[in-house]
Formats: sequence, structure tokens, C-alpha cells
Amino acid sequence: MTALDAKAHENRRQALYWRLLARLFDPEEHASLEAVSVAVVDALGLPAALLDPSVSVDALVQRFPELAADFDGLLSSAEATADGVPSAPGSGAEDGREQVRRAALVSKLLLNVFAAKPGNVTAAQLSEWQRDAGWLRRALGDDGGAGACGAPGAGDAGAGATGPGTGGTGRGVGTGNGLRPVLAEIEGDLVRRMQLREVLSDNRLARRLSPSMSLIEQLLRDKANLSGVALANAKALIRRFVDEVAEVLRTQVRQSSAGTIDRSVPPKRVYRNLDLERTIWKNLTNWSPEDERLYVDRLFYKHTAKRTTPAKMIVVVDQSGSMVDSMVNCTILASIFAGLPKVDVHLVAYDTRALDLTPWVHDPFEVLLRTTLGGGTDGTAAMALARPKVTDPRNTVVVWISDFYDNRALMTDFESLHRSGVKLIPVGSVNSSGQGMVDGWFRDRLKSLGTPVISGHIRKLVVELKTFLA
Repeated sequence: MTALDAKAHENRRQALYWRLLARLFDPEEHASLEAVSVAVVDALGLPAALLDPSVSVDALVQRFPELAADFDGLLSSAEATADGVPSAPGSGAEDGREQVRRAALVSKLLLNVFAAKPGNVTAAQLSEWQRDAGWLRRALGDDGGAGACGAPGAGDAGAGATGPGTGGTGRGVGTGNGLRPVLAEIEGDLVRRMQLREVLSDNRLARRLSPSMSLIEQLLRDKANLSGVALANAKALIRRFVDEVAEVLRTQVRQSSAGTIDRSVPPKRVYRNLDLERTIWKNLTNWSPEDERLYVDRLFYKHTAKRTTPAKMIVVVDQSGSMVDSMVNCTILASIFAGLPKVDVHLVAYDTRALDLTPWVHDPFEVLLRTTLGGGTDGTAAMALARPKVTDPRNTVVVWISDFYDNRALMTDFESLHRSGVKLIPVGSVNSSGQGMVDGWFRDRLKSLGTPVISGHIRKLVVELKTFLA
């Protein structure tokens, strides 16, 4: 291939990518780029529908079945680079032509999945996007074991497109942890702009929804208006999300530091507690050079004593809409700690009124179904329920989850709890991003009290609780 031919192929490929960028940022057609792209696609022997974002990949493959093999593993082959352009050796004319062909196919996938869809979204449009996202995953060599995107903080689990859009071959760069959150965000936006009840009433569409925090918030807000099939599907999505997040949090509870050993309790003198290194070190003076033996006249044991009195954990959750992320995470976390031995967990939710959810603390799914998002906030109502539960202050931790835009009289109650010996852990935000607004007045006063507000990844709260409970 001559340098002139190589330059021509490069120009055609760049034209396709410039058109892709233009359409991603502006849905309006740019006449010159469209004309050049049509000419390039026609010269490749590809259908003009490849350039039409209103035509789904499913529809394209149904009309032109031979293209299915081209999309399959398109971005996962060993010779493909990140932008879909092969870097295989060789300089023949076919290599340059194949690069242009690959660029046209990649552009189709990216445009259909990532181009903005303005206005209201129908159930059919959501279903079509899910299938296109499935084709993108297939092009990336995803094995189809999970959906187009996963629940935040729940790894890659989820449910995405089925049928032609799932499954995959090739070694693949895979979607990894980078693409899936992006697809989840796009899907969440589409769901927000459509009639969610319409989707939930369709078992096929509901099964393909990927449970995410934004979707769960919508379900919790709208659950009173759901019934029949829609309500059953909503509960199934909430249950899936709870189970996925719970598995992640259980791992974090197991892996986090469990605090310091209680050295006030003498170590139990059994073989498994024997501190061999310390025993040898302390008895070195008894070494006999003649016998070449170490005579031990004192044994040393490791301290392994743990709390014997059951600890009480009181979790108070602000169920206003702004706290939904932290509320879901901490409700699930409370259920995990409730399953540990010697931990007595109580759960209270509040807005302007308070509700004792302790009977359901072992099942966060049931807790979430009983919450009512939104409304005002008055923590003094929750304090009236929580305070009588404190029977042994120095053996009690109160986890208060709120943005603290609240009744300032609540600060007096916090000070009283702290003076009594209760371990107070105020929580402003515990999520994957660590972002959250906290009222500055409460934040400053809680910090001065020696109980700063925790904001950030939920691992921070896990470590705090395990340190207290150890």
C-alpha cells in the first residue's frame, strides 16, 4: 500500500470519528460530515442504516445478518486498541480498509449507546437502548454473566440486555469497573424520564432493569402507588439491590480492623494462646551452654479476651429524600451487625415523626418497604424513641444518620448522650462517592464535642463500629 493510499484510509477513518463526536455532542446532522460518512460507508459495501442512530443494532442485524459476526468481539480481539482500531502488523491495502470498516462499526455502537435521547422516553426506547448496550458489551467480549451495568458498590452484578445483545466471545478488554457505572448512569437517566410503572408492569422489561441507587429511590418513593405485577417487580428489584449491597458490606465487615485487645483481662493459660517468641526471649537467661538447652521457668500467653457483655447499637436514620443513599447503606449495615453475636441492634427512622423498626432490623428489605422518603425533619422525635433504649451508656453506641438540617434543640440531646458515656457516631454521608451536604452549625458543634461527623466511604463507619464492639 502506497503512502497515498494509507493517507486516504486514515482520512476516511478520521471522518467517521469526527462525525461520531459531532453527533454525540449535537444530535443535529452536520451536512458535510454526513455526506463524507455516507460515501465512506457506501465504498465499504456497508448499509447506509449503519449511520442512522434511530436504527437499533438489533434491527440492523436482522436486516443484514452477516453483520452479527462483525459486531461480535469487535473491541475485544487481541489486535484491537482502545479506540477500536486494529494494530495488527502488515501494511497491505486490506489492513487500511479493515481499519475504516472497524471504525464504522465502532461508531455505530458508541453512537447508539452514548448519544443523548432528549425528551420523554418510552418503554420501547428503554428496551432498545438496553439491547444496544448489550451489543456493546458483546463487542467488548463480555461473557454475558452480568447486565449492562451493576448496582453501585455491588460490584458487577446486575441484569442487562438479553438475546443477541448478551453473551460474547474473545479474550476481550471487558467492561470492567469503568464502563458499567457509566451505563448504569445512562440507564438511570432513561428510567427517570419514562413512566416507571409502565416498565414494572412488563415482566420482560422489569427483569432487564439494573438495580441502582437512583432506581431504588424511585421505587421507594412510588411504592404506595404500585400494585399487582408492578409491585411484585418493584419488590424483586429492591431485594436484588439489597442482597448485592449486603454481600459487599459483609466483606468489608469481615476485612476491617476489629479494634484493640482488652488487656485488663488476664490471658487464658491454654496452649493455643502461648506466646512462643516472648517466652523464649524472657527465658534466655536460663540458657545452658553445657547442655545446649533453654530451661523455661515461666510461660507467657497472648491476650485474646473479647467483650462478654452484649453491646447495644442504636441506629437512627433520617428518611428524608436527601439521605436515601446513606439510609439504604446503613440500614443494610445495621442488619449485618444484628447478625453478629453479642450485639443488640435497634433501628429508628424519622422525619417529623419517628418509627421503631427494630422488629425488622434483621431484614433490610422489609425496613426499606416501611420507610417513607421525603417530608420534614425533626430529630427530637427520634431521640424520644432512642433515649429509653440506652440502659448501659458505656456499653452503647448511637449511630445518627442525617444531613443535620434539623431542629437545633437536638444538639442538647447529643451533648447529654455524650456526657452519659454513650459512644455517639454522627453520620452525614456514607456512600461510594463520599459526597454529601451537612449543616455547618451541627458539624462545628459536633466536632467541638469530640464526635465529628463521618462523611465518606462506608468503610469508615464499619471501622468505627468494629472498634467499639471489639
